[in-house]
Amino acid sequence: MYTFPRPGTHVAAHVMAFYNEPQWCVVGDTFVVGCKWADSIVYGPESFKDNPDTYNPKYNTKYGMYSPHCGLEKLLISWSHDEYLYQFLKHNNAKIPEKGLLMIRYHSFYPWHAGGDYRHLTNEKDEETLKWVLEFNKYDLYTKSEHVPDIKALWPYYENLIEKYIPCGICEF
Repeated sequence: MYTFPRPGTHVAAHVMAFYNEPQWCVVGDTFVVGCKWADSIVYGPESFKDNPDTYNPKYNTKYGMYSPHCGLEKLLISWSHDEYLYQFLKHNNAKIPEKGLLMIRYHSFYPWHAGGDYRHLTNEKDEETLKWVLEFNKYDLYTKSEHVPDIKALWPYYENLIEKYIPCGICEF
């Protein structure tokens, strides 16, 4: 049985970095695989020197294995904590609307939504997704505080959200 990560721990994928997995496969920006690396990827090309795709000419062109404007749904995106939570929620039939799931899935896809890269691969639906991802990121990135919140006081609010959007039986607290 799958268990829902405790609040704030969807970053479980970051743990892989402690086991000597390279940066390009566990943390940082998410990015498209199967085509040329975007210039705006955090740490840039130097972080991909050990990635075998770097040396495969098939994947080092603007479109690589994709066709123009094929859409985000057709792209293979690097593994990340975003993808982990997205897949977990989809697999467990969470009741979060599609645009909410896509905000989770693409919120660290900075080369696309902040760097302007990969636009040659996106389609009209992705333009709508982009609006929602940008709105979500206002609350994801810029709401950190040094003040530790009162978990007991907040718990009822978050418990109601969990009950509403995540089916009973997949959460273990």
